[in-house]
Amino acid sequence: MNKTEKRHMGMKALNRVSNGSIYVLLVLISVIWLIPFVFIVFQSFRVESTQQVGYVIPHQWGLQNYINLWNSDFKRWYLNTFIIALASAVLVTIIQLCMSYTLSRFRFKMRGPLMRFMLILGMFPGMLTMIILYRVLADIGLTQANAVPGLILVGFASSGMGYYVSKGFFDTIPKSLDEAARVDGATRLQVLYKIILPLAKPIVIYTVLTAFMGPWGDFVFARYVAMGTSAGYNVAVGMYSWLTADQIFGMYTTFCAGGVIVALPVTILFMCLQKYYVEGVTGGAVKG
Repeated sequence: MNKTEKRHMGMKALNRVSNGSIYVLLVLISVIWLIPFVFIVFQSFRVESTQQVGYVIPHQWGLQNYINLWNSDFKRWYLNTFIIALASAVLVTIIQLCMSYTLSRFRFKMRGPLMRFMLILGMFPGMLTMIILYRVLADIGLTQANAVPGLILVGFASSGMGYYVSKGFFDTIPKSLDEAARVDGATRLQVLYKIILPLAKPIVIYTVLTAFMGPWGDFVFARYVAMGTSAGYNVAVGMYSWLTADQIFGMYTTFCAGGVIVALPVTILFMCLQKYYVEGVTGGAVKG
């Protein structure tokens, strides 16, 4: 065996050790990451006690916690959350994709300053606007019991400023397709939804998912707008009300069951569309 072959075998052995170490590390990280979720699922089926306990595997299994969940206000909170997330996802997707396509394909005066202005404005945390947003929503009657339409309004109002990822993806699609369609008599709107959007499926799915998951897990602003009115709660705010000192002992396992119900649909949706989500992120990062 000559020196070249020995070096080659040494490199292969080193690569195997390196890859094996990486896989072991990833498995350990995955186990650590999954432990809290497994714990919550087990606790949601525990029926011998509704309090926090010092063990993970229940002594008695059952569906009583899910039955209690169904008989509580959870149904209304879940419906509120679904309405907010779905309406926000649809409106944000439409506005954001239209804005991204416009900035990608059109050249007009003040285009550059407008893009920079929106990018800089988007760097400021949304918490800075909470007080003024609440005052505006309160003045038009969209707080407390009417918090659902108020949260929808806030959810899509500034969606155009999130153009940068979608615009980067549209920039990778050749403009010659637009020009050919325009020559054949297509309008700008027809070019967008008949030619560009079918080619941009990953970024469309990415936009829908991100726009849906934001309101689905919102807590701080949703609690602020609902202001102690159960009719305007989403699931995050509603379930948090079960963690008070006078309710936690009787609602802990029901709270875990609610966490499973809330997480399950989004988890399944994300796993099914993960391929497109990754393509949308990487495709939008190619060109700005």
